Amino acid sequence: MNQSLFFPLTLITYLIIITVNLTVIISIIKEKKLHKPMYIFLCNQCFNSLYGTLGFYPKFLSDLLSGVQVISYGGCLTQLYVIYTSVLCEITILTVMAFDRYVAICKPLQYHSIVSSLTVTKLLIFSWFYPLSTSVIVLGLTIRLPLCGSDIQKLFCDNTSVLKHSCVPITLNTIWSFCLIFGQILQVIFIACSYCQIIRACLNSKEGRIKFTQTCVPHLLTMVIFIIVTLFDVGYGWFGSMNNALNLRNAMAIQFLVIPPVFNPIIYGLNLQQLRQSLS
Repeated sequence: MNQSLFFPLTLITYLIIITVNLTVIISIIKEKKLHKPMYIFLCNQCFNSLYGTLGFYPKFLSDLLSGVQVISYGGCLTQLYVIYTSVLCEITILTVMAFDRYVAICKPLQYHSIVSSLTVTKLLIFSWFYPLSTSVIVLGLTIRLPLCGSDIQKLFCDNTSVLKHSCVPITLNTIWSFCLIFGQILQVIFIACSYCQIIRACLNSKEGRIKFTQTCVPHLLTMVIFIIVTLFDVGYGWFGSMNNALNLRNAMAIQFLVIPPVFNPIIYGLNLQQLRQSLS
């Protein structure tokens, strides 16, 4: 790997991620008119991007500077947990955002009674507690395994890479992973069903179509981007060929740590009128 080329590119990417996400977070916190459920959920999504990328970029930048790609077992597990929870949290936040848009467009007269402050609090607790707690089980199941190797064929530690070095069967880990995947699939189905109802409601009025374009299109774009790059990484982790060039495999593996954190805040900033006005 050419450190002299990758270090400045990685540093610039990380600084962009920090800047665009912090800009959205600070704008939402400062502007009282943005203290609404949709923007509160967006603020949490941006915070999750900062949380997830914190598990990768500082260590990777340090490796590029030192020229040595080594991580302790504890550091590897910590990185695994942070990145894993960030991915799960992204799905749960997208789910609660879809629920919010469904109520706002399909049941506008009942919006304030359904999406109350208490409901927003419960949804935020769900969006963070579910990923953090289920990932603790993932971590516990991984820690118990004796390892017969230590070579991680990725730029960061993830569950798949660690499990490949297990000296014993990983049946329990596989079962729990499929349970989590099933949970994520259910959330994606919920999002899809919500948007089927939203699109049906928006077709009946010009006002609905405008609201859909302004508030739902950004959410749909971020969801599609995230699902594509995440599925790409998961699929490549399980089925990718080791014969491919290492740099190519690494580039593919980190797409979900580059594309969504950079483009999500930009997409929302350009499409949400109130947020765009506060940023201008």
